[in-house]
Amino acid sequence: MHATSKTYKNLALFDFDGTLCKKDSFTGFIFYALSKRHIVKQGFKILPWIQAYYLNIYPADSMRPRLFKAMFKDANADEILNIAEEYAHGLVEQLDAQLYQQLLDHQHHGDDIVLVSASVDLYLKTICQILNIDLICTGTEIVNDQFTGQYSTPDCSCEQKRIRILEKYNLAQYHKIYAYGNSEEDLDMLSLADFKFMVGKDQTLPYLEQEIKFA
Repeated sequence: MHATSKTYKNLALFDFDGTLCKKDSFTGFIFYALSKRHIVKQGFKILPWIQAYYLNIYPADSMRPRLFKAMFKDANADEILNIAEEYAHGLVEQLDAQLYQQLLDHQHHGDDIVLVSASVDLYLKTICQILNIDLICTGTEIVNDQFTGQYSTPDCSCEQKRIRILEKYNLAQYHKIYAYGNSEEDLDMLSLADFKFMVGKDQTLPYLEQEIKFA
């Protein structure tokens, strides 16, 4: 009788904005998808919160859902999702070359790769389909083919990143955990990793260990 073969892969966790993508993809999507008139009109309605955010008084995880609601409440879902797909293809062409190569190296090693982002699912789903990787992010709510302006999940930042990773993956099944981020919102995710990389702080990307196979 032979023992069952068991493989322990690596798991690679990538933040998106400021890490795999150099820019703020959500703000970029607002200007890509909506008219300047709409942006200005809705922006004035939440101007005190915008100012407080830029003064570091109002936190990002509270600002993002407020901004999403102001900009996308009652928007036609089919129209926005079609624009989001176009936007996603453009973003893939602008990924950080170094981090994207690291992602490709993980794929070459056969690792499981997950994009873990506070940005919204509208365009991130398409990006992950193009890259052939998994996705954990902030979900948006659609009812009767319209955006309600609400999130369907909590804002996927800080502790939520850690919670949702652990809900979806059994880390004990992996040989090593790698995590890549760029801000304090990624620290809870990075705390799960054996090897971590913080953009703007660390100079050298982690060496990729091969998976171990047990016969």
